[in-house]
Amino acid sequence: MSSRRKSEGVTARRYFVEGRVQGVGFRYFVEQAANELGLAGYTRNLADGRVEVYAIGPPDALDDLEARLWKGPRMAWVQRVERKEAPVLDYSDFRIRYF
Repeated sequence: MSSRRKSEGVTARRYFVEGRVQGVGFRYFVEQAANELGLAGYTRNLADGRVEVYAIGPPDALDDLEARLWKGPRMAWVQRVERKEAPVLDYSDFRIRYF
């Protein structure tokens, strides 16, 4: 399925979001944004205080998600969003991971 998605113009990116991003509903914000944009993947808290986001979709939708990551929910304060290209894995929806 990965090669099929790539041929359809679908790519994957991994984002690492720093700042006040845990305990403020950031993962729920990301899940809602990703679902609105039709993306697949996951988001999770990391032990170092960052939030990781792995998203699969068209590049323009990923750009839109990245812009939203910089804003975050009302109580968040985003200091940095690091973007890395990632391999396209087989996800059919977007979810919050709790590990």
